[in-house]
Formats: sequence, C-alpha cells, structure tokens
Amino acid sequence: MKTEHKIYAAVGVLVALGGGLYATRQSKQKEISAHSTMSATADLPTLAVGKDDVEAISKIEIKNADKSNVTLEKKGDNWEVTAPLSAKANAANVRSLLDNLKDLKVKESIDRSAATYPQYDLTDEKAVHVVAYKGGGKVFDAYFGKSGSRGQLARVGGRDGVWVVDKYSPFLYTREVKNWRETSILKFEDANVIQATVTNANGQFSFSKNDDKWSGSFAKRDKDKKLEKPEKKWEKFDEAKVKDMLRAYKSLTAEDFADDKADTGLAEAEANGGVIQIKLKDNAGDITMKVGKTSKGSSRYALKEGGDGTVYVISSWSADWAAADRAKFEKSDDKKGKDDGHGHDAEPAGLPGMPGMGGMEE
Repeated sequence: MKTEHKIYAAVGVLVALGGGLYATRQSKQKEISAHSTMSATADLPTLAVGKDDVEAISKIEIKNADKSNVTLEKKGDNWEVTAPLSAKANAANVRSLLDNLKDLKVKESIDRSAATYPQYDLTDEKAVHVVAYKGGGKVFDAYFGKSGSRGQLARVGGRDGVWVVDKYSPFLYTREVKNWRETSILKFEDANVIQATVTNANGQFSFSKNDDKWSGSFAKRDKDKKLEKPEKKWEKFDEAKVKDMLRAYKSLTAEDFADDKADTGLAEAEANGGVIQIKLKDNAGDITMKVGKTSKGSSRYALKEGGDGTVYVISSWSADWAAADRAKFEKSDDKKGKDDGHGHDAEPAGLPGMPGMGGMEE
C-alpha cells in the first residue's frame, strides 16, 4: 500500500473514532440532562387532589385577606356555609372549586426557602389560604399570592418554598361570602301558572288564566286603606304584562342578602312593597313572595313564605311588580301614532318642516 493511501486510511479511522466519541458524549449529555429534569420534576410538591379524594372532601376553609373568611361543610348530600354565618351554599360554586382542585399543578420552583414570602404576598396575613379536609385529615393545604409573567405563585402548607402553579383560577376561591350562598329563590314554569294575585298599597290585582288567555280585575283601596270591591270592567288591562311579571319571578334569584339589623319592612309588606301569590296547576302548590322596603338603590328586601326565613335583596326588575300601580298592568297609551304597517309607529302629523313631524319639501 502506498504511503498516501496509508495516511488516508489513518485519517478515516481517526474520523470514525472521533465521531463515535462525539456520539457517546452527546448521548451521555442527554442522559444527564434527562436525569436532571426528572430529578427536578420529582422534587416538586404534588398539589392536585385525586378524583376520589375530591369527592370525599367534607369541609373547605378559605382565609382571604381582602374578604371575610368562609367555611363550607358538606352535610348529607348538600353543602352549607357554616362560617361566618349559617346558610345553604351555592352548589354550583362549590362544585367549580372542587373541580379546580383536581387540576392544580406545580410547574417550577422560584425559591426553596420562606425568605421571599413577603415579596410575593405569601405570608399568612396576605395570602389566600385554602384547606380542604377528608374526614378529619387534610387533603389540600396551599397559600396563593401574586401572579406574574411566570404564572400563579403559591406555597404549600408544611413545606418551605415559592412555587409556580398552573390551572389556578383565583375567582373560584376569592368570592365574597354572599356569593358562596345559594341565590336561587324560585323555580317554576310560567306556563303552569293558573292564578296570580298582587296586593299592595295601591289595591289588589287578581289574574286568572283560561285556555292560555289571561283576564284581570282590580280592587282599589278606599280612604281608610281597605280594599273595595273589584271594578266591573278593566278596560285597559293588558295580559302581556302578567306574562312579563311571571317571567320576572319564574327563576327569581337574589342579588344580595339582608343584614341582621336591616329595616326590611316585611312585617307590613302590603304597605311597604307588596305580596305576590302564585297558584300552579295540578295542585303543584302555591307560592307567596313578600316584598318590603328598598335596600340599596331601587332593589328591595324579599321573603319567600314557607321558606327557611332567609331575607333576600331582589332587583327592581322583579320587585317593582309587587309594588305596582294599575298602570303597570295596562296597555300603554299610543303617543306615537298608528303603526306604519311595518311594525313601526308612523310619524304623527305636525307642523311642516319640523324634525320627525313630516318635513316639507325643499
């Protein structure tokens, strides 16, 4: 073999050996990197609650620096607010929180010590502290603080460190106490209503349905505030207004709840607001809502007769029907002229050249 060929062969062997060495080093580097990643991941705390444990949770405590603390407890199949007051809990809101507990995941570490808790609002005084219990033991204990470009920052009960948590939805945990309470008051199908009565300071309105057609009568009050006999004929009665009233009450919900010392006026509801009575067909029951004085703005206090005694605050859209005068159940005066044939009011006759008054030609 010629000398130059020997040199080429030697170079080829060196290249092959170098390539093999490089490949071996790359493989080892990947192995080390993968091992480091696995080690780092394995060192992260587990935050999510398993599905079975979530369904077994019987108590949740939430300490919120900006709002009142709240305790939720499961009693039988139902959830209740047990602190700072006793009330039926909003089942949908509790369910949303429980579902979120299954999704929480620690992604990375920010600090392995407690030194930066004040910086990230993770001190006991500043953080949102959530503890969930299964029986007598904790299945979840975490503090949530600031959120930033890297995500939601949190600490885990019983372990030092600041962690980045994925899937945390703050609004599920930081509700005001009133939003943990059940807000649903009434639930019925308006098509099943056969009678309705409104009694207030203006008089008594009585409505009856026959073959899906509503009729109405009105009895006004005399000078002594006693009800007179119903008027023989109510010329301007509008059955569409009765349907509007039922729509306002068929899925009635509270926008707030009365304070213990509130002047509700419910003891004399007929004088201060009104009383609405609704009768359902097929002996499905009667519904009576008492509406009292105004609370905030035009909203009013309300109480469901035969309920658990909770005094609600309902919107004026619903409350105003209880305090209505007769005009609220009557056809509106036609002040805009006759229909133009296209579902719009025709322009009324007026002076030529005036805007909206049939202007004259130029």
